[in-house]
Amino acid sequence: MATAAIIGGGVIGGGWAARFLLMGWDVRVFDPDPEAERKIAEVLAGARASLPGLADVAMPQEGRLTFHPTIPEAVAGAEWIQESVPERLELKRKVYQTVQEHCAPDAVIGSSTSGFKPSELQGDAVRPGQIVVTHPFNPVYLLPLIELVTTEANPVELVDRAKAVLEGIGCYPLHLKKEIDAHIADRFLEAVWREALWLIKDGIATTEEIDNAIRYGFGLRWAQMGLFETYRIAGGEAGMRHFIEQFGPCLSWPWTKLMDVPDLDDALIDAVAGQSDAQSGAYSIRELERMRDTNLVSILRGLKAQNWGAGALLKAQDVRMSTLPERLEDVADLSQPILTVSQAVPLDWTDYNGHMNEARYLTAFGDATDRMMRLVGCDADYVASGVSFFTVETHIRHLDEAKAGARIRVESQCLEGQGKRMHLFHRMYGGERLLATGEHMLIHVSLETRSSAMPDDRVAVPMARLAETHAGLPRPEGAGKAVGVR
Repeated sequence: MATAAIIGGGVIGGGWAARFLLMGWDVRVFDPDPEAERKIAEVLAGARASLPGLADVAMPQEGRLTFHPTIPEAVAGAEWIQESVPERLELKRKVYQTVQEHCAPDAVIGSSTSGFKPSELQGDAVRPGQIVVTHPFNPVYLLPLIELVTTEANPVELVDRAKAVLEGIGCYPLHLKKEIDAHIADRFLEAVWREALWLIKDGIATTEEIDNAIRYGFGLRWAQMGLFETYRIAGGEAGMRHFIEQFGPCLSWPWTKLMDVPDLDDALIDAVAGQSDAQSGAYSIRELERMRDTNLVSILRGLKAQNWGAGALLKAQDVRMSTLPERLEDVADLSQPILTVSQAVPLDWTDYNGHMNEARYLTAFGDATDRMMRLVGCDADYVASGVSFFTVETHIRHLDEAKAGARIRVESQCLEGQGKRMHLFHRMYGGERLLATGEHMLIHVSLETRSSAMPDDRVAVPMARLAETHAGLPRPEGAGKAVGVR
């Protein structure tokens, strides 16, 4: 199992530890703070509740987390070393000196710095080519963007390996081949922050009004299209050129004060802090973090359903992590029920009772049905040819509850597979507990006439093979049962 060393276990370091750990890496942490273990445990609790819910396949087996009293112990045997110490150049360089005395020469040393250029970090290093900037965004365990900033001192092989590692833990490495202070994203954030401070100082808007302008408006557009693609659409059918022609002159108008920074005097600090307390003071930081994480999961899963923006990254990550069969030939033992779903319960699948919403049982069973269809040959190409299966009857029994973050799996059995009919029975488990069953009758149809039709051999043959093999299994308890008191 791969090993990552985390040097500095604050908010960012703890987020890195959680992402590596939940993606199957062993994690070794060094932080002199006596409260480091408690703080990282709290971050990890949030990550365990939220990150697995982004995946619709089983996550890797969680790695082993250990804490170490010295940097040499923490970096021993590590393939990736993530530095997240305070933003003081002399401190970072001192850390690198100790790290490089004791780490593997080919280990990647990534810095979470939000401002320093990699050439500055590499300045006094014994092996400058080991050190790169890998700047994340909070919460590190949910947001995929990592600004990977390199210099000519970094070997191509190391840069490629850094990209592969970041992609392997579900991140998007944005590679900056030319360094600049504060990289890319923080320069945008700084510009918006400066303008926001002026709006408060001049009495134009409060902190809450500014936040509402972002979260109810352009923030949602930026979340899935960014800046330029959003403006391209704003240009209508003529696109970006028309947008620039129409709005370009505005750049010379005195709309912003981006080059003029207000003094952070006591009056402005008091105004910002007071308004922020009035806006969010009713919630603890942990409550706000949980709400943030729940909202991000919902947004990201929504984008995932559309295979768009950050959601497309999640879909690609599911493909990389999935071990579920796509063809009958992939099934190790056809004589047993087939594993068709294996995932965690996402945060947005729970209801007011604190457990999985009844509609989500059908979602999971629907995913299991879709996989069974693909296994017998009813894949995208088959559907594109004008034929498919429609579900005509469903019966779900709710036997036990599942909460957010719980691992669930569905095992599926084919009760009948001949002619136009495919009769399926799904069992959902949480560990060894039977949580629910779903019985589904499907009819093969022509998508042109929307009427039942016989399948051709592409589906008929494998479906009959599966049904014949499963005919030897015991009939499931509850199959064919009507709604009633148990």
